[in-house]
Amino acid sequence: MAAGGFCKLPNGMVVVALNLPSPAADGPGAVRVLVHSVNRARALTRLRNLGLRSVYLRGNAAPPTPDEITAVLHHPDGLIWRTAPDNGVVSSPDLVQELWRPIRALLRRPTATT
Repeated sequence: MAAGGFCKLPNGMVVVALNLPSPAADGPGAVRVLVHSVNRARALTRLRNLGLRSVYLRGNAAPPTPDEITAVLHHPDGLIWRTAPDNGVVSSPDLVQELWRPIRALLRRPTATT
C-alpha cells in the first residue's frame, strides 16, 4: 500500500499526496505525487485516468507539507511529482531538493531510436 495523505484547504479544495512506485520501467524507484482537486475521490480519479490504475488512499499517514501544498497550488495543472526520498524525509539541510515536475514528464513514453 502506498503511503499518502491529504490536507483540506480553507476554500474546501484538497491536496492529496501519495508515495507511489514509479510507473516508468526505467524511472526512479518511488515518486511523490501531489494532486490539487475538489475532493479526495476526484484527485484519485485524475491519477487513475492517467493510467495509474491501482491508486488508493487509506488513512492520512503522510499528508502534504506546507511547501508541497504551495508547490501544487502554483502549478497550472495541479498535478506534480518528484522522486521520493528513501525514508520519506530529508535528513540533512545540505541535501539538494529535487524540483517538482509536471506529471506528463513522468508518464511520457520514451521515443524509439532506430
